[in-house]
Amino acid sequence: MASGFPSTVAALAAGLERGDFSSVELTEHYLARIRALNPELNCYITVCEDGARAQARAADERRAMGEAGVLTGIPYANKDIFCTAGVRTSCGSRMLDNFVPPYTATAVERLHEAGMVMLGKANMDEFAMGSSNETSFYGPARNPWRPDCVPGGSSGGSAAAVAARLAPAATGTDTGGSIRQPASFCGVSGLKPTYGRVSRWGMIAFASSLDQGGPMALTAEDLALLLGAMSGFDSRDSTSVDCVPEDFSRLLGAPLAGLKLGLPKEFLDGRLAPELGATLEEARRVYESLGAECREISLPNSGLAIPAYYIVASAECSSNLSRYDGVRFGHRCDQPADLLDLYTRSRAEGFGAEVKRRILVGTYALSAGYYEAYYGKAQKLRRLIQRDFQAAFGEVDAILGPTSPSVAFGLGQKTDDPVSMYLADIYTTAVNLAGLPGLSIPAGFVDGLPVGMQLIGNYFDEARLLGIAHRFQQATDWHRRVPALADKV
Repeated sequence: MASGFPSTVAALAAGLERGDFSSVELTEHYLARIRALNPELNCYITVCEDGARAQARAADERRAMGEAGVLTGIPYANKDIFCTAGVRTSCGSRMLDNFVPPYTATAVERLHEAGMVMLGKANMDEFAMGSSNETSFYGPARNPWRPDCVPGGSSGGSAAAVAARLAPAATGTDTGGSIRQPASFCGVSGLKPTYGRVSRWGMIAFASSLDQGGPMALTAEDLALLLGAMSGFDSRDSTSVDCVPEDFSRLLGAPLAGLKLGLPKEFLDGRLAPELGATLEEARRVYESLGAECREISLPNSGLAIPAYYIVASAECSSNLSRYDGVRFGHRCDQPADLLDLYTRSRAEGFGAEVKRRILVGTYALSAGYYEAYYGKAQKLRRLIQRDFQAAFGEVDAILGPTSPSVAFGLGQKTDDPVSMYLADIYTTAVNLAGLPGLSIPAGFVDGLPVGMQLIGNYFDEARLLGIAHRFQQATDWHRRVPALADKV
C-alpha cells in the first residue's frame, strides 16, 4: 500500500512485533479506508469505530506488557452472522435489523482473546442464503475488481473487504461454498474447515448439518494463523469435535515431492468455462514443477450434490428459521389483529424472496408423505457423495479443482434465475455434504476478474491443505494483485 502498511496478517504481525507501527495506528488506517471506499463497495453493514479503537488501545497495552500473541492488534471484519455482544447482528436481514445480542459467538470470542480488533460487521446474503450477496436487506456488496459485478456469496462482504484492503482478514461461514466462492470471485484466500472444527455456538444457523465458520485473508499463511485462533472444542456446541490443538502453520514449508493430487474428471466438463479450465491446467503444471504428482480421479456422484444440497439445506433452514415469529426477538409487524396475523405478517415482512423460497421448499420436503421421498433420499445421496471422497482419498492426498464454473457475474444478471444462481456452487456443495475441509486460493485472471482454485482435503487435514496452498502461492503472485479501485486510496 502507498501508506507503507503491509497487507497480509503475517506481515502486519511482524511489523507490530518490531514496533514499526501500533495497533491504534493500524486500526485508524483501516477505518480511514473504510470511510473512503465502503460507500461504493458496501462491504460493511456496521462499522465499529469506537469499539475498534478501544480494542486497539487494549492490544497496544498488552504488547507493552509483553503479553501479546501473534494476532494481537490485527484488525479484521466479522461476518454479520456471528453474534457480538452489544453490536447489532443482522444476518443481512430485515428480520434481525434491530437485533443486538447479549452474548458473543465462541469463534469471535477466541479471536478477541487473541487480541484481534473488530472493525465492523460485514455484509452478506440474507441468512446466508445466496451466491451473490444480492439478497442482503442492506443492498449488495460490490466486487472491488469491477464494482458492477457481484463479490459472491454469502460471505461477499467479507471477501470484498479483504480484497479492497478494508481489512487484512475476515470471518466467513460456508454452508455450500459461501467462503470459497466469494474468495474465488474477489481474488482472496478462504478456508472452509472440517465440520466441527470451529464452534457454531453464537453463529446464526442456516443449515445446521452443513454450516461451518472459517477465515478469509490474502494468503494461506494468514489462514493458518486465523484458524489456529478460531478453532477448538466448545462444550456449548453439540457438533464441536474435541481435537488436540494443533499448529496449522507447521506444514507451510513442507516440500511437495511425492504428493498425490487428484483432479476429478467430473469437474472438467462442459459446465466449466474453457478459460477457467486453462487456468486450472496451468495450476496443475505449477504443482508438477514443485514435485507433486497429478492424476485423474472420479467422484461419480458429484453431479448429485446440487439437488441433494438444496433439499437438505432448505429442510434445515425451514426448521431453523421457524423461531422468527415476531414474538421473542426480531422484526414484528405493526398492530397485529391476532396471534396468527402477528406470525404471518411478521414473517412475510421480515423475510426476503430467496429466504421464503427456501423455507417453502424445505417445509414441503419435510411434510408428511414427502419426507422420505425428498429429505430421506437426499441424505442417502449425501452418504454416496461422502463415500466417493473417501475412495478418492485412498488414491490421493488432496483434490484439486475449480472453485466456481465462472468468474464473477454482473449485478442483477442472475437474480431472476434461481437455478442458474444455485449452479454457481456446483463445485463446492459436495464438500459441505461430506463435511470435509476445502479452501480456495487465487490462481489467475480472466477478463480482468480473479479465478479461484479449490483444494479439498481429508477430515482434519487442514494443515496439509494450507501447506499445499502456501507452496503454490510461493511460486505465483496472483494473491498479491490489488484491485485498481483499492490502490487509489
